[in-house]
Amino acid sequence: MSAASARKLNHQREEHLCDAVENALHNYFEHLNGHDSHGLYDMVIGEVEKPLLVCALEHFSNNQTKTAELLGISRVTLRKKLKKYQLI
Repeated sequence: MSAASARKLNHQREEHLCDAVENALHNYFEHLNGHDSHGLYDMVIGEVEKPLLVCALEHFSNNQTKTAELLGISRVTLRKKLKKYQLI
């Protein structure tokens, strides 16, 4: 696959993820029915971050070094996040 094709594929995936998040947030706000909401940022990050970690780990057969490299974070940071979500 050429670099241009890979960028186009990544861009398409980002659009789909962006659309899914936007739709979910619109749905969330519609169902508040006038009630206040707190901690939305942490809730959204948690909803996205955990499956990201799970899928990335699965892709590399639980190799934390390769997973951290893929995500662009240190292995120490990856381990902290895995503990946070009780994935280790």
